[in-house]
Amino acid sequence: MKILKYSTRIITSLVVIALMSSCDVKAKTPYNTIEYKESDKSEEKANEVKIAILLDVSGSMDGLIEQAKSQLWDIVNKFNGIKASDESQPELKIALYEYGSYNYGHKGHIHQLQGFTGDLDDVSEKLFALRTNGSAEYCGQVIQTSLDDLDWGATEDGLKLIFIAGNEPFTQGSVHYTDAVLNSKKKGIVVNTIFCGDYNEGIRGSWQSGAKVGGGEYIAIDHNKKVVHIDTPYDDEMMELNKKLNTTYVSYGSSGVAKAAMQSQQDVNAVKMEKAVAIKRAESKSSRLYKNKSWDLVDALEEETVELEDVDKSSLAAPLQGKSTEEIKTYVKEKKEERIKIQKQIKELSKKRRTYIDQNQKKEESKGELESAINKAIKKQAKAKNYKW
Repeated sequence: MKILKYSTRIITSLVVIALMSSCDVKAKTPYNTIEYKESDKSEEKANEVKIAILLDVSGSMDGLIEQAKSQLWDIVNKFNGIKASDESQPELKIALYEYGSYNYGHKGHIHQLQGFTGDLDDVSEKLFALRTNGSAEYCGQVIQTSLDDLDWGATEDGLKLIFIAGNEPFTQGSVHYTDAVLNSKKKGIVVNTIFCGDYNEGIRGSWQSGAKVGGGEYIAIDHNKKVVHIDTPYDDEMMELNKKLNTTYVSYGSSGVAKAAMQSQQDVNAVKMEKAVAIKRAESKSSRLYKNKSWDLVDALEEETVELEDVDKSSLAAPLQGKSTEEIKTYVKEKKEERIKIQKQIKELSKKRRTYIDQNQKKEESKGELESAINKAIKKQAKAKNYKW
């Protein structure tokens, strides 16, 4: 189970990612009265990647969880380059479940941590809050629960994947895994299984069988593998640029201040993991996948999810209090231009950083077990849907 947790974060890392709002914004509605939420009942798009990550939190899987935390941003950065056959880049939505938790015994030890979302900070926050504390791991039931709870869409378009990680037999619980996995296939969802432990032990526990039935990959990982991070001459500058990047966000609405604080807290969480993790997060924040239209006025106006005239001015930051609509527009435009410049600098340094690491790090040390396993499965299944990198 320790393993699962590990996989939990990493998988999550996959993550990567685009946001859909659950509330329709109406003209002339003050934004301090609206809670901008992600919704599982969103308009389906053909060019979309949906991934549900089901993590075993029973026992003590702290090692696996730590690996997941450290590799989340590696996975997000991997998704930044994915393209459909028409060269368009899909949105990425991730959902998280924990299973095997004592806290939810009345629900089969299963709990939805996050519905489908493209909010990377939300995903990170949920990962860092995970704790191990259970024992009953019902793989079939958690798969079926994710099918019932989440809006996977009515068509088989797009890429729809489940990654379930754990280290106990796949056969436990009242819902047989074959029934749940076959129900997944009917919805065009591929089920991948990640066993934290010996490859053959996972086969004996039916993890390989679950993947075969679901048309996915069976993967066994060493959850104790230590990921080696290489310091580079570009790290300090990237850390400083990340701080400057945060100053380009202009919060609005009832959740704006809290979401801005969450952004900073996830930076802190990454730094606590390791400096290299914080740098990878900065790289993600410079990508197309890191969007915050639910609380950042720059992203919201760019994607036309709000009208500035409708925003309650009292919910804006101190520098904008008492400013006219035109003055606010000018301020937001300046912040957007500043952000683009900083993101470009981060991307340039990231390329130099990767080149330096490739020249100074052994291949077997460069990736974590979970990250490598997930990326391999995703690439193979994305290719079948005509996606490419």
